[in-house]
Amino acid sequence: MLAGWFVFGPSIWILLPALALALYAQWRVRSTYGRYSRVESARGLTASQVASQILQGESIFDVTVEQTDRALGDHYDPRKRVLRLSGAGSSSIAAIGVAAHEAGHAIQHARGFAPLAFRTAIVPVARFGSQLAFPLFFVGLIFRYEPLVTVGILLFSAAVLFTLVTLPVEFDASRRAVAALRTTGFVNAEELGAVKEVLFAAALTYVAAAAMAALQLLLLLSAGRRR
Repeated sequence: MLAGWFVFGPSIWILLPALALALYAQWRVRSTYGRYSRVESARGLTASQVASQILQGESIFDVTVEQTDRALGDHYDPRKRVLRLSGAGSSSIAAIGVAAHEAGHAIQHARGFAPLAFRTAIVPVARFGSQLAFPLFFVGLIFRYEPLVTVGILLFSAAVLFTLVTLPVEFDASRRAVAALRTTGFVNAEELGAVKEVLFAAALTYVAAAAMAALQLLLLLSAGRRR
């Protein structure tokens, strides 16, 4: 924050609301997941079983469900068609909710959900932009070389676009998860409410990331114009 002060001046304080939201989101997702990871589902199905049965119900038979040892590292890999769950063998409400959400991503992939396809396509550019945008931008400022400043802003814009398009992808996956759990009856009405809490907490982290990225882009644009 102090280093940024010398470049952006008082305008850097615009990041504080997004930073506060990010900290709150991280606390919320960990506390909510931690609470419901200790609550077992009434039916006793494991997260792996729930994910597999949701996929089978959607006639998706080419996605493998695996265990990952990375805490909260649950994700769907569209390239390898693998759904990785940190709580694959758990029958907790939290693990089931996350598993259903990741199954939602696999369903998106199978159905050709446009935002997911677009997000997957821009991953290399977004990753490249997030790594090089700030170094190029600051080098351009130091040496007063406008093309580098512009390239840095453009690269970071790609990273911001990635965080923004992630929002409809994640919200839709959660919608599909809740609908699947309600239809299949893998959880009861009370448990479904808890699943919604878990998924809402997780969604906050994506909202916070998008807000932080967008505000950072505004700071870059402002600093670039001033110089």
